[in-house]
Amino acid sequence: MCLAVPSRIVEINNLLATVDVYGARKEISLLLLPEDAKIGDYVLVHAGFAIQKVDEDAAKDALNLLKEIAEAVEE
Repeated sequence: MCLAVPSRIVEINNLLATVDVYGARKEISLLLLPEDAKIGDYVLVHAGFAIQKVDEDAAKDALNLLKEIAEAVEE
Protein backbone atom coordinates (compact mmCIF):
# COMPACT_ATOMS: atom_id res chain seq x y z
CA MET A 1 0.00 0.00 0.00
CA CYS A 2 1.22 3.51 -0.80
CA LEU A 3 0.56 6.62 1.23
CA ALA A 4 1.02 10.14 -0.09
CA VAL A 5 1.17 12.72 2.69
CA PRO A 6 -0.17 16.27 2.16
CA SER A 7 2.64 18.71 2.88
CA ARG A 8 2.94 22.51 2.80
CA ILE A 9 5.76 24.00 0.75
CA VAL A 10 7.83 26.42 2.83
CA GLU A 11 10.82 26.93 0.54
CA ILE A 12 11.62 26.39 -3.15
CA ASN A 13 15.05 26.17 -4.76
CA ASN A 14 14.81 25.26 -8.47
CA LEU A 15 13.24 21.79 -8.60
CA LEU A 16 13.71 21.09 -4.88
CA ALA A 17 11.34 22.21 -2.16
CA THR A 18 11.25 22.05 1.60
CA VAL A 19 7.90 20.92 2.94
CA ASP A 20 6.46 21.01 6.44
CA VAL A 21 4.12 18.54 8.12
CA TYR A 22 3.36 19.36 11.77
CA GLY A 23 6.79 20.93 12.19
CA ALA A 24 8.71 18.10 10.54
CA ARG A 25 10.56 19.43 7.49
CA LYS A 26 11.85 17.46 4.54
CA GLU A 27 13.44 18.27 1.21
CA ILE A 28 11.52 16.87 -1.76
CA SER A 29 11.70 16.99 -5.52
CA LEU A 30 9.23 18.94 -7.66
CA LEU A 31 10.41 17.13 -10.80
CA LEU A 32 7.25 14.98 -11.14
CA LEU A 33 4.77 17.73 -10.32
CA PRO A 34 2.81 18.48 -13.52
CA GLU A 35 2.09 22.09 -12.55
CA ASP A 36 3.99 25.02 -11.04
CA ALA A 37 4.15 25.19 -7.26
CA LYS A 38 4.68 28.14 -4.97
CA ILE A 39 5.41 28.65 -1.29
CA GLY A 40 2.27 27.97 0.74
CA ASP A 41 0.88 25.37 -1.69
CA TYR A 42 -0.01 21.93 -0.40
CA VAL A 43 1.26 18.95 -2.36
CA LEU A 44 0.94 15.21 -2.02
CA VAL A 45 4.39 13.74 -1.35
CA HIS A 46 5.25 10.15 -2.10
CA ALA A 47 8.74 8.64 -1.97
CA GLY A 48 10.36 12.08 -1.84
CA PHE A 49 8.49 13.52 -4.81
CA ALA A 50 5.59 15.96 -5.00
CA ILE A 51 3.08 14.21 -7.26
CA GLN A 52 0.02 16.50 -7.11
CA LYS A 53 -1.09 19.86 -5.76
CA VAL A 54 -4.08 19.68 -3.42
CA ASP A 55 -6.61 22.15 -2.06
CA GLU A 56 -5.65 23.54 1.36
CA ASP A 57 -8.92 22.45 3.01
CA ALA A 58 -8.60 18.90 1.65
CA ALA A 59 -4.96 18.75 2.79
CA LYS A 60 -5.84 19.90 6.30
CA ASP A 61 -8.70 17.38 6.51
CA ALA A 62 -6.38 14.55 5.46
CA LEU A 63 -3.67 15.65 7.93
CA ASN A 64 -6.20 15.79 10.77
CA LEU A 65 -7.39 12.28 9.90
CA LEU A 66 -3.81 10.97 9.83
CA LYS A 67 -3.19 12.60 13.22
CA GLU A 68 -6.32 10.97 14.69
CA ILE A 69 -5.23 7.56 13.38
CA ALA A 70 -1.73 7.97 14.83
CA GLU A 71 -3.16 8.97 18.22
CA ALA A 72 -5.53 5.98 18.21
CA VAL A 73 -2.65 3.60 17.44
CA GLU A 74 -0.61 5.05 20.31
CA GLU A 75 -3.42 4.30 22.79
